[in-house]
Amino acid sequence: MIRPDTLEHLAIPGVVHGFFDRNGGVSLPPADSLNLAHGEGEEEGVAENRRRVLAFFGRDMDLVTLRQVHGDRVFIVGKRDGRRDGLADHQTPEGDALCSDIPGKLLMILTADCQPILFADPVKKVVAAAHAGWRGSVQNIAAATVKAMAGNYGCRPEDIRAGIGPSLGPCCAEFVNWKKELPPAFEPFRSNGNLFDFWAITEKQLTDAGLQPDHIASLNVCTRCNDGWFSYRREKNTGRLGAVIGLLP
Repeated sequence: MIRPDTLEHLAIPGVVHGFFDRNGGVSLPPADSLNLAHGEGEEEGVAENRRRVLAFFGRDMDLVTLRQVHGDRVFIVGKRDGRRDGLADHQTPEGDALCSDIPGKLLMILTADCQPILFADPVKKVVAAAHAGWRGSVQNIAAATVKAMAGNYGCRPEDIRAGIGPSLGPCCAEFVNWKKELPPAFEPFRSNGNLFDFWAITEKQLTDAGLQPDHIASLNVCTRCNDGWFSYRREKNTGRLGAVIGLLP
């Protein structure tokens, strides 16, 4: 049985969300068992896993995904976007964040160490989901998502709530080439040589984008340290986790 983790401050009337771990699916090793990414395991197994995610919320909803490319493009979800059958959608656009004000759309980000960030504006009834690997953090995908919510739906940053899901923690986010890969602004978040606190980096980017500090929360779960979650750094050949948020129909 699948049972996602949730954040209390995203428990908003009319909004559903969850950070799904690797348990409760049908995919075979090494992507066992709730692998949600096509191309990482057998197609029908992934389709069944996605159908289980949809069924968990108990509503007729469409699952909307992206071809994630470690950039800063935000995709605005339309009425025809998404699928209910769990199968791969070869028309899926490239990008690293999804935004929607359409009830019945479940936005899903796939990760295996990168940060999934879920957003909700309880005033404008808008939700978003972002994929923030280190390249996305360098390009500030978090702020780009806030900007898209404001520009497309009139959201005020101070009303938006954000939640950071399971990802590499400050214990394991090691970057031996950080002087070449990361900007100087990230150096204050470095400790023990080459370790970086990307959870704190994201929180800083979100507050700089206008979010209130008490509207930002993190599960504080390191994927590499906890084998209940897929981790590329720990396993290399592995599946992908799903972080989901949507408006109920």
